[in-house]
Amino acid sequence: MEIKRDLYLNQLIEKMNNGMIKVITGIRRCGKSYLLFRLFKNYLVQNNIKEDHIIEITLDGIENEELRDPKKCYTFIKHSIVDNDIYYILLDEVQFMNRFEEVLNSLLRIANVDIYVTGSNSKFLSSDIVTEFRGRGDELRIYPLSFAEFYSVYDGDYDDAWDDYMTYGGLPQIAQFTTDKQKSDYLKNMFNNAYLKDVIDRNQIVSKDEIGTLVDVLASAIGSPTNPTKISKTFSSERHIQYSNKTISNHIDFLVEAFLISKAQRYDIKGRKYISANIKYYFTDLGLRNARLNFRQQEPTHIMENIVYNELLIRGYNVDVGVVEVNTKNSKGVSQRKQLEIDFIVNRGSKRYYIQVAYDLTTEEKQQQEFNSFKNVNDSFKKIVIVNGSKKPYYNNDGFVIMGMKYFLLNNNSLEF
Repeated sequence: MEIKRDLYLNQLIEKMNNGMIKVITGIRRCGKSYLLFRLFKNYLVQNNIKEDHIIEITLDGIENEELRDPKKCYTFIKHSIVDNDIYYILLDEVQFMNRFEEVLNSLLRIANVDIYVTGSNSKFLSSDIVTEFRGRGDELRIYPLSFAEFYSVYDGDYDDAWDDYMTYGGLPQIAQFTTDKQKSDYLKNMFNNAYLKDVIDRNQIVSKDEIGTLVDVLASAIGSPTNPTKISKTFSSERHIQYSNKTISNHIDFLVEAFLISKAQRYDIKGRKYISANIKYYFTDLGLRNARLNFRQQEPTHIMENIVYNELLIRGYNVDVGVVEVNTKNSKGVSQRKQLEIDFIVNRGSKRYYIQVAYDLTTEEKQQQEFNSFKNVNDSFKKIVIVNGSKKPYYNNDGFVIMGMKYFLLNNNSLEF
């Protein structure tokens, strides 16, 4: 089964021969090697690049153990370049080679090479790429399968695919399995023995039980504002564990750096400023989140919200959580300030969208809850409510777009309706 990943393939094609090291980053098992060694290589061959001008090295393979030596690897590549045509160098799991930064920077000085690498350690965090490659690293971040990618290879109808995606997420291997047991066993094993272990080992974390429990807390709280201080108090009062907010903050950063979770900051729309307290956290793959909780806590609204958030990131948008302060009166007629929330403020260039995610809008109370925030934003940017189901988009009487999840996910330009 071949899963098309045209969004990322096209980005790689656009970056060809730009004089920079193309660094493919992302969570483990999201398809980095598949993108580079199958899809991109196929593209090169189909566009008349000779195979002896494509130098492939998978450094985690025993057959290339000698090439983990930086000098031997550099010498091998340099001796493979025998003419002035462009050579495409594809290096997988480059962290297996010591001093790989020096090797890559040295290769970049050869005029007729174009370099592409993948890796799975802290050297490939976004914050490190510019430093490690002296401003010559060009990152391509990839994600687990979007729903559209998942659905394109799914053997079943939309409703079944949607249920599976909400439960088991979009790691490419999941699309290969046929039974629930295979999927759940794979996700549980990967989370405990690969993802979490990587974070613990890489950052030399001693308090293994604490970070494990922290992951559980974050998994239970997707879509809910929280902060390290609040979490620390919970550990102290409910679990009788002293887990400082500073340590919690550091551990959350480690999880973000490993691409396991993402954080969405809260933005005061009227005040035009970020609010540092109570950030929201979302999981890069919901299957991993659900597996960590043993497939309990399947709240559809929060899961939908997480899926929408990931989809917006995949499409290249900058995403924040919106806060709107309004003046209200309490039951005694006393004025007070109240914060209303908009699930997502979505920006790219000069375009902005406000998005609410709702499981349904069947009651007047639910409609008021979702629309009230929009009504207190005094600008003309498009305001969209995404609801569960297959509803085609339309404008309601307030000028807000109501759109079904199916339309949103399966139409790449759905926000332009």
